[in-house]
Amino acid sequence: MDQYRALLALCGALVQGGVQDVVISPGSRSAPLAISVAAFPAIRRHVLLDERSAAFFALGLAKESGRPVALICTSGTAAANFHPAVVEARAGYVPLVVLTADRPRELRDIGAAQTIDQVSLYGSSVKWFSDLPVGDSAAEETYARAAGMRACSIALAAPAGPVHINVPLREPLLPAEPLAPPADAPYIRPASPERRPSPEQLDEAAALLAQGRAVIVAGPMPAHRPVPDLAALAARTGLPLLADPLSGLRYRGDGALDAYDLYLRDPELRRELQPEVVLRIGALPTSKSLGTLLSGALQQVLLSGEEPWRDPLLAPGIELPGDAHLVIEGLIARMPAMPESAFSARWRAADRAARAAAETWLAGLRELFDGAAIRDLCGLVSPRDLLFVGSSMPVRDLDAFTPGGAGPRVLSNRGANGIDGVVSSALGAAMAHPLGRAALAIGDISFYHDLNGLLAAKRFSLNLAVLLLHNDGGGIFSYLPQAGRDDFEEFFGTPHGLEFCHVVQMYGGSHVRPKDPAEVRSALQDALSAPGLHVVEVRTARPRSVALHEEAFAAAQRAARAALSGQRDA
Repeated sequence: MDQYRALLALCGALVQGGVQDVVISPGSRSAPLAISVAAFPAIRRHVLLDERSAAFFALGLAKESGRPVALICTSGTAAANFHPAVVEARAGYVPLVVLTADRPRELRDIGAAQTIDQVSLYGSSVKWFSDLPVGDSAAEETYARAAGMRACSIALAAPAGPVHINVPLREPLLPAEPLAPPADAPYIRPASPERRPSPEQLDEAAALLAQGRAVIVAGPMPAHRPVPDLAALAARTGLPLLADPLSGLRYRGDGALDAYDLYLRDPELRRELQPEVVLRIGALPTSKSLGTLLSGALQQVLLSGEEPWRDPLLAPGIELPGDAHLVIEGLIARMPAMPESAFSARWRAADRAARAAAETWLAGLRELFDGAAIRDLCGLVSPRDLLFVGSSMPVRDLDAFTPGGAGPRVLSNRGANGIDGVVSSALGAAMAHPLGRAALAIGDISFYHDLNGLLAAKRFSLNLAVLLLHNDGGGIFSYLPQAGRDDFEEFFGTPHGLEFCHVVQMYGGSHVRPKDPAEVRSALQDALSAPGLHVVEVRTARPRSVALHEEAFAAAQRAARAALSGQRDA
């Protein structure tokens, strides 16, 4: 059986390690890997032609399922096209097992065709790398089995992330006889003990939080990690809980504050609501205005959880390592039930008033607006549904304009915050989310970046409703200092003039372009209700969108200031 003995052992170990899905991009040198995978009925195979799209599809599938997903490609630049998704998987804590076929060692560094240096190709973007020895000896078979189990274990171990096995393969590439999966062989299965902070650390943190002007901030968290019960801690202590839409807490109906991005843009309101202590978990919040508040003079209690140190604020305070749910349990046990303080009451009053004002402003709108379309989409999906959201303006509009309460599961590629691969990631997540409907909110530049990803919808008959926010260029730059430059349109606005309807139809999808807010809501409802790929394109003008955002923010800030004035007069 030659090298197939080792490859079958490798694939069998991946199955034992939890791999149920393998995404394959076709190639000749990778044929032995693909054929070996096909010998295992337990593995679902997904063949996608574009390696970059395939890698992001695998990322979305792993992000939603929480299981390791394997990737296979041939040698050369095919493997390099996996790199953007590998970077996102490392930054976003997504378990991927990347299997790259390679030329054998005797063909390296001598000018052989389709041969590049694949040793440590992804560098520090992977948690672990192995240049697999593949041959027909019993030792190589044993090593391959161990490498497969180790790859899955490391990919899943906290913090989760990608691993890379490079597989040099010799000709002949096809097996001499039919393949059968080998019997399972035992290997070390590492334990995953729960990690707890010390009692002294918990005592110090509880005392700090009880000092008065404190808030709880839940930033974006890995999609596959259980969300700790921060709402219970907030209820016990009376502290405001500010929940990012990617935290897993915004749409659970637990009373988290959700309008902070609207009113914290006002420096006066930031000063009045400035906390002295913040308990923080997850990445830095999506909201820049909340990030500005947190960069003020304060102490923090940082729940690092599974992730390595994530503290761009560099603020003083206490780090509580260990499993976040155990940290929260320990804090709840140490903190007495406290009534809502005047400081907390001001936060809640400002948040309620700002959200009500924003909702009233949106209800009176008679023209197309990105924030209103995001608000409509989020209101149409249920807790059983999945909403994947683009990394640029869509996630920011989701943060600003969608109220909390019962809502969808929300995912986004916000590890490295790139705009590439979003269509593919959303479709991968949709494949792993069979219980409800799946939707994607995305901008036109990001959509353009990953048009090849639409093939997965057609190839695998996936259902996805897409809200395409089309302002003919890089909308987010209109909110940055570059907006005032004479060369803004050339370097930042970058209008492309593309019409997407024909591309959507090429991939078997439907496309509509509603003309007013009522038509947007109707089109989104239809897209969510029908099987297949459906794109609802909302066309807006960038300058007008900026003006409408400013109107909405101003209305929310006026309401928040009035609410705080009422609190002071009471």
